[in-house]
Amino acid sequence: MDKNEDLIKRRETIKLGGGKERVEKQHAAGKYTARERIAALLDPGTFIEVDDHVRHRSTYFGLDKKYFPADGVVTGLGKIDGRDVAIFSQDFTVQGGSLGEMHAKKIAKIQDTAMKLGIPIIGINDSGGARIQEGVDSLYGYGEIFYRNTLASGVIPQITVIAGPCAGGAVYSPAITDFVIMVDKTSKMFITGPEVIKAVTGEDVTQESLGGARVHNSKSGVAHFMAKDEKDAASIVKKLLSYIPSNNMEEPPLSNPIDVKPDEFLNTIIPDDPHKAYDMMDVIERVIDPGTFLEVHSKFARSMITGFGKINGRPIGIVANQPKVLAGVLDINSSDKAARFIRFLDAFNLPVITFTDTPGFLPGTAQEYGGIIRHGAKLLYAYSEASVPKMTIITRKAYGGAYIAMGSKHLGADLVLAWPSAEIAVMGSEGAANIVFRKEIKASENPEKTRIEKIKEYADMFSNPYVAASRGYVDTVILPSETRSYITRALDMFSSKAEGKPTKKHGNIPL
Repeated sequence: MDKNEDLIKRRETIKLGGGKERVEKQHAAGKYTARERIAALLDPGTFIEVDDHVRHRSTYFGLDKKYFPADGVVTGLGKIDGRDVAIFSQDFTVQGGSLGEMHAKKIAKIQDTAMKLGIPIIGINDSGGARIQEGVDSLYGYGEIFYRNTLASGVIPQITVIAGPCAGGAVYSPAITDFVIMVDKTSKMFITGPEVIKAVTGEDVTQESLGGARVHNSKSGVAHFMAKDEKDAASIVKKLLSYIPSNNMEEPPLSNPIDVKPDEFLNTIIPDDPHKAYDMMDVIERVIDPGTFLEVHSKFARSMITGFGKINGRPIGIVANQPKVLAGVLDINSSDKAARFIRFLDAFNLPVITFTDTPGFLPGTAQEYGGIIRHGAKLLYAYSEASVPKMTIITRKAYGGAYIAMGSKHLGADLVLAWPSAEIAVMGSEGAANIVFRKEIKASENPEKTRIEKIKEYADMFSNPYVAASRGYVDTVILPSETRSYITRALDMFSSKAEGKPTKKHGNIPL
């Protein structure tokens, strides 16, 4: 056999991964192979594989006599919609995708390359965990990856797809990345498996209930998106990349501007009854370019909406209270959800558009004991820290500390607009009147009648945006149908915004 034939044979062996039988088993489980996942993501013919001949170096437990093609992970460079990306995809057909020393070095090397080139990195996780036979070298490998995840944070976008198991220490790399996409029914994330939990606590749980895609999308908030299948996961990655730049020194990719006429429906969307809910999604979708909203964390902390959109072809980030869920209150999870998203937007030069309608922070011992003060402070910190253009639209309720926290002028918003229905006050009219006028109500011959009169009196004073506008806390009051026009012009004007910040290593966000 000549040298050329030898190379061809080696390549064929590597591309077979764990072999036909294991590939068939992967397909039977509803999963793509590592290379099929890369092919589904990248533009055809653009993949350049690197380190395909890398081999493990361990001699323990007879490993020196075993060969793992590509050492269980495929790494390389390619393009998505014409844009350069770095990618790695763990191969479950090879030793269960387990991570050893050289497997980890391959991932670390492609992370370093992504940083040097200033391009996004996409990681596809499908691994049984650390390669036990390699001992501490596996742990070394995880640490090297975590360290690079942290260095890359805020410099290049990091997107993770969980396409199979991801357990133990392996879960922390995805958790440091910007967005985690889990595939329904086939992906799992957990620190300790059901067997260990059963042995230690006696609690009987399944892998799905412990760390399935639905759990992490709706309860823990670890995952940002839930894909129906692996094809859907690939489409989410592609759509996500269409809103964000390749690195923190670039501007987001622009689309062709579109002309959208003012939507008169917005002028009637706020119910006359302040206790009635409406859907903030109806507002968002009538303000941004049609069909451009990509919601992030759609199943988690649903009293808050976060997501990407476009206005006149320009990518933006949206943070909004959802009056349809718990009246749009701020709680521990919704504060965390919004704060982390705002910090991503600020890191990658996307303007923050905020829609405010919230009665305040959620009361109760569960929230107080859980640290609502600390978690709410994250939201205040994130808005204050962000130096990108920040625009806020107050649609209805903006009460107390929650008014300040939701992108107010006091936290550095560049433009604050209010609809005529806006209510900016320390608290709602009923509660305020009961406190401010309690003596008069108690002394009245008809306390209930007096209470209703005093509620109206307080509402007439504060349940409108004009007091705040008279102080300059609101820049102007607009018709709801004018919202898109104002934001479009403001985005053009504030695109050149430059804001000085105090020199420091970094702040100390209340984590």
